[in-house]
Amino acid sequence: MFLLIHDDDKVIQYSKQLMCEETGISYEEPSPNAFSFNSPYGACPTCRGLGNVYTIDIDEVLPDTSISVTEGGIVPLGEERDASVFQQVVAFAKKHKISLIKPIKDLPKTQLDLLLYGDQHINPDLEMDMSDESLPEVYTGSYEGIIPMLKRWFSSSQSSEMLRSWVEKYMQLAPCTSCNGTRLKKESLWFKIDKRNIAELSHLNLDNLAAWFDGIELRLNDKQNAIAKDVLKEIRERLQFLLDVGLTYLSLDRPSKSLSGGESQRIRLATQIGSQLQGITYILDEPSIGLHQRDNQRLIGALQHLRDIGNSVLVVEHDKDIMLASDYLVDIGPKAGKHGGEIVAIGTPQTILSSGSETAQYLLGTKSIAVPAERRKGNGKFIEIKGVKGNNLQDVDVKFPLGKLILVTGVSGSGKSTLVNETLYPLLSKFCYNSKANPLEYKSIRGLEQIDKVIEIDQSPIGRTPRSNPATYCGFFTDIRTLFAMVPEAKIRGYKAGRFSFNVKSGRCDVCEGGGMRVIEMNFLPDVHVHCEKCNGRRYNRETLEIRYKGKSISDVLDMTVDEAVEFFQAVPYIYRKIKVLQDVGLGYITLGQSAVTLSGGEAQRVKLSTELGKKIPGKHFIFLMNQPPGFISRIYSIYWM
Repeated sequence: MFLLIHDDDKVIQYSKQLMCEETGISYEEPSPNAFSFNSPYGACPTCRGLGNVYTIDIDEVLPDTSISVTEGGIVPLGEERDASVFQQVVAFAKKHKISLIKPIKDLPKTQLDLLLYGDQHINPDLEMDMSDESLPEVYTGSYEGIIPMLKRWFSSSQSSEMLRSWVEKYMQLAPCTSCNGTRLKKESLWFKIDKRNIAELSHLNLDNLAAWFDGIELRLNDKQNAIAKDVLKEIRERLQFLLDVGLTYLSLDRPSKSLSGGESQRIRLATQIGSQLQGITYILDEPSIGLHQRDNQRLIGALQHLRDIGNSVLVVEHDKDIMLASDYLVDIGPKAGKHGGEIVAIGTPQTILSSGSETAQYLLGTKSIAVPAERRKGNGKFIEIKGVKGNNLQDVDVKFPLGKLILVTGVSGSGKSTLVNETLYPLLSKFCYNSKANPLEYKSIRGLEQIDKVIEIDQSPIGRTPRSNPATYCGFFTDIRTLFAMVPEAKIRGYKAGRFSFNVKSGRCDVCEGGGMRVIEMNFLPDVHVHCEKCNGRRYNRETLEIRYKGKSISDVLDMTVDEAVEFFQAVPYIYRKIKVLQDVGLGYITLGQSAVTLSGGEAQRVKLSTELGKKIPGKHFIFLMNQPPGFISRIYSIYWM
């Protein structure tokens, strides 16, 4: 409605909609979905709420501009197996007088853009400003162009997996240019409270976010305060729960896949604290992982709060502070694997300290990890990285001396992951393997030419199925099967190495198909695993188990502990060497055929380490990056140069 004031000839606008008086643009009434990137109402239409999009990496398409198109200067065109595409390029180049024998760097920009992006009804006589993001959705020109063709093949549901994998070589994951990684559409970001939109608030560390909410009532008007009263109370309480468990350095927009196991566990713990339930038994597995010693007391306080409101809290833990703060301790041992499984001591912390157990001796200091009397001098060479500014790092310069064991430590949120995992490792990986991983912002790095290989060893599982085990992961199970195939009885029967694989039909049990367990589906309940009634969990059929090496069948070997296998295969050097490494990293108690899904994060990490150490790979300088290696409680990253 427009109202004309006759006295001063002024027009005043009135609208029931959210409308800008200057532009006349109106907006929909906001709803909670409009501020969620998981909803189509709020998600950025370009990246669909992911924050990142796949774009063509022009450096991969044109790696060498000193050669011509016919010499393979446009790599996808040279690798393209369909000759008709190249013929289209030849015909198009002839029509627009584009030389295909000139070096690409000598071609005018307009001609190169025509080859790469197509004509799209563009006047080739005019300077073009083409980019991957500006390409239209629908092809309208006479020639499609190399880059639109690659994008079409990558995004088309009709493309084969092989074709998509081939195209992916020329693509990179980059922040969405429409939303700048905020994952929300622009209309959602126009709504602000105290000059900040929801994406800006989500990007703040939790301690900074809590500080922003302090005194927010003074910056709101009376109407806003009346609306926000109950909401602010809920937000502050939930924020405080997260702060209480030591997660002050996280931000609300942090991807969950980037969280450590301990951080994820503490977030769930904060949720339970907020629920204020009573009569519940909470079970936590090493919640101190990734937490600096400085923040231990916060975690202990959160656990004690759960106890005080009427719950039971059961914690599996190695941390000294948490152990001594507990009301009741159960010490299991005395050692690992078959040498453990007994209750060594039980009672209050004081009872445990007087028990004389292995745990008590370390708690009292009568046993300790010896400090080396002499430090390694290294080889005098360095990898030096300067100007690291990723996330919260403040223009950091670091020198990493080669030939030494180096620890990167500090309080939670100080930038350790940013420096090592997100900046240094992508640089090393790109140098060694031509990886597409993009490091965070930095100025320069030198010394890369001194390394041959980089190996990242994390605590992710070595396999996600019960069939995967340390023997198969480390690779020596193939050698063991070959050894069994060399037994005279196996040669007489004509058995090859494949016969002794529990994944091959000829040798495995036909009931459990080599799994050793049968899965009973329980409909709405979790599946139940029971021993196979035919092979009794031995995985193989009777004929295969009749072949024995030194009195042991292939199933007996899988049931051996690493300690037993080291002694058993001592006369077979190429197998003994690989198994011995498992023993050297402290895994003498696990069995060779132990299911990968039953290994802890620390055990999986040590299996990976032993696999790499057991290889004989040519090269002088290997870099091992380990995230929270076993035995360290505080958040520590180690890099070991061999």
